[in-house]
This record gives sequence, structure tokens and C-alpha cells, in this order.
Amino acid sequence: MRISWLELPELIEHELRQRDEEGSDVSSLRTEWDRIKVLSGSESNVRNVSLELYNKLETAASEIKNIDNEPSDWNGIVSLSGIKNITSRGRVDAVVEDKILGGWLGRSSGCMLGKPVEKISRAGIRDLLSSNNTWPITNYVSGKGIPDHLLKKYPWNRHYGKESLLENIVCMPEDDDMNYPMLNLTAVERYGRDVTSEQIIQTWLDLAPVLSTFTAERIAYRNRLNGILPPESGSLGNPYREWIGAQIRADMWGWIAPSQPTLAAELAWRDASVSHVRNGIYGEMFFAAAVSSAFHHADIRSVITEALTVIPPNSRLAEAIRFVLAMPISAQSWEATVDSLYERFGRYHWVHTINNAALATAALLSSNGDFETAICNVVMGGWDTDSNGATVGSVIGTMNGAKELPEKWIAPLHDTIRSSVKGFDNSSLSGLAQRTTNIAKTNISL
Repeated sequence: MRISWLELPELIEHELRQRDEEGSDVSSLRTEWDRIKVLSGSESNVRNVSLELYNKLETAASEIKNIDNEPSDWNGIVSLSGIKNITSRGRVDAVVEDKILGGWLGRSSGCMLGKPVEKISRAGIRDLLSSNNTWPITNYVSGKGIPDHLLKKYPWNRHYGKESLLENIVCMPEDDDMNYPMLNLTAVERYGRDVTSEQIIQTWLDLAPVLSTFTAERIAYRNRLNGILPPESGSLGNPYREWIGAQIRADMWGWIAPSQPTLAAELAWRDASVSHVRNGIYGEMFFAAAVSSAFHHADIRSVITEALTVIPPNSRLAEAIRFVLAMPISAQSWEATVDSLYERFGRYHWVHTINNAALATAALLSSNGDFETAICNVVMGGWDTDSNGATVGSVIGTMNGAKELPEKWIAPLHDTIRSSVKGFDNSSLSGLAQRTTNIAKTNISL
């Protein structure tokens, strides 16, 4: 049985790419891998040769060119960043509750919008939806009227993609992007605000089936089962260590620390350290701070600018966010903006943190606070469509609050979400929001 993300060829291929992005010269190992890939002979012999190369790769000296600007430990991050303690602005109960519900609903609808077309290229999404006159996107994706030859070329996401089509929606389907807020909610309910990295991954083991995790999380899960604790669980044998997995886990920390982006970032760091390093960690910190800041800022640029202060300023992620902030987004078409992002960040894997964070930030800035514009633009931008839709939907849903979210995006959810997390299947989104609010109220000055 093949288990995705743990297979030897995947580990080698992605580790070579990761080392190259970090600044290591792996050209000789890449040449050796290219030779191995065309070997013929017994499967066991090819595997043995591949394993020999993998062990060589894992023990090879690693040069990380920007390492002084990209620490993974909390003290190192604090020493470089502009982190400061920003306490609650004194929001009243009803406002906090509405914003948290807006975050849960916004995250769900943004995730569902991007779900059918996850893994389809930007050009493929345009081809599909142009064929039935639903491009540019203004509603949930519909499969009606799309020719069969295009559906064969660009099949819907096999993980509940068809269930997320406009004509089939009955609730928010199961998705890992929505499972993690539930897992983090449980971890905080069990252990309190001082929850540790070890307690977070213990919650995964208790409640989440291993095959409902992906990339870095699946590696961390395996590492923990082998007795490896955080932070080593996120670095050992993990070629996905700077991918988007931690970034999609950010929201809960912002929701339970309203108007306290520093606290949100610290909680996010504890979570991210389970499975990621450097920019993989910063992605979660940045968006946790953004969600927290969305409780007191009424414009997205202020949210992004404040969130940027919690990550190391000379990290590759911070440089990417500053690049987006400097773009003339309001003065050009969304397609022109995305073209620039692909030119600048297209070298990264489609589920890397840096390119997706840049795209999500650009979509938020392009929206001028309009929920529909934000989630539609980010999904039209491609890359990790459901994760980005979820993140963007959460930030702007939190900022605007549930009462301001358009009915056409919220009503199809029927206040219900499916989940593979133990004890959460068929939960109500309003119930999850209430549980989140109960925690948030203990962290703010009312």
C-alpha cells in the first residue's frame, strides 16, 4: 500500500528541493537521484539504492544561507522581530462573539469555494470555469455545463470536491483545513492557554486519524509515534518543513487572543513547532496575528501591517509580505497582480508557505474589506486554493463579523460541518464559535 508523503521517492524529491531553497548545493545529489530514477532491475534493489541516497542526503551538511535571519526558536524570533505586547482594546462580549462566528463561517465558506479546484493549476481553473461562463468567480464553483473533456483533464478534488460544488452543497464537508481549528480548540479546552507543543500533538494522536493529516503533519505524526518530541518532530526527516501546513492552523490562536497579536503569535509558534521550522512557523504566526488584529482594525492594510511585526523582518516570508504591500494592487487588474506573484514566487511548490501567504495577503488587500472579492480573488489565483480560501475567509470574516457576511456564502453551510476529528462530526459552526468565544472571554479585558 502506498502512503502519500511518506514514500521514499517523494521524500528525496522534496528534500532536494527544500535544500536548494535553503541555499545548499545539492547538485551532485540531484544528479545521482536523476540516475537512480531511470534504473531498471528489481524493485528491492532500486529501493535499496534510493534508501542509500536518502540517508546520504539526510546526513549531508546543510547550508542555510539566511539562517541568522530565520530562527525557529521563540527567543530567537523575539530578538529579531518587532513583537510588542498589544493588549485588548476592550471589545464587548457581543462584538467578540460575532467576530469569532464570522471567522468560523468565513473560513468554512472560503475553504469550500476553493475545495473543488484544489490541485488544479491557475490556468486549469480558468479553463474549467470559462467553459460554463462562471469566470471570473462570483459564487461557489458549479460543474453544470462544463464539457466532459475538460472534467477529464481537470478532475475535481477527489477529497469531497464534488460535494463542494454549488449544486451539491448541503453543509461544510470534511477538510483538514477545518479539522485543525477543532483540534486546537480541544487542546486549549483540555490544557488551557498555556498549552504546550507536546500537548498539541498529543491531541492529534488522540483525535485525528493519521491519514487525515498531510505533508509535514503526517511526518510529525509519524515522528511522535516513534518517540520523537517537538521541536524535533517537525524537523527530523521532514522535507515539508516550510510548507503551508502550519499556516492553515493559525486561526484558533487569533480567535482566543482577540486584539492581542503577540499572544496569538506565541500560541501559534507552539503549534507550528510541532511540524515546521523557520518560514513554516512564521506563516502560522503571521496569520494568527492577523486574525487577532482583525478584532480591532477596520481595514485590511492595518491588519497586515500589524501582523507583519511578529515575524523576523529579514525572513523570506517578511520580505514576501512587504513585496505585496508595495504592489499597486488597487491600480491594476487582479490578473496582473497574480501574474506578478507568479513571476516572483512561482519557484516554490504549490503548497509552500511563502507563495501562498503572499497570494492570500494580496487577495485581502485587493478586497477593500469585501468578503466576496477576497475569497474569490484568492481562489482564482490558484496554488493551494482551499487553504488560501479558508485563511482569507477567516481573516476578513473575523474583521467584518458574522452579521455582515453575505447570505449567499453562508446559508449553504446550513450551520453544519463534517469532520474526521473524533467527536466533531456534524458539529454546528455556531456551537464551535460559542466554545471558542468562551475561551476568548477569559483572555480579554471587558
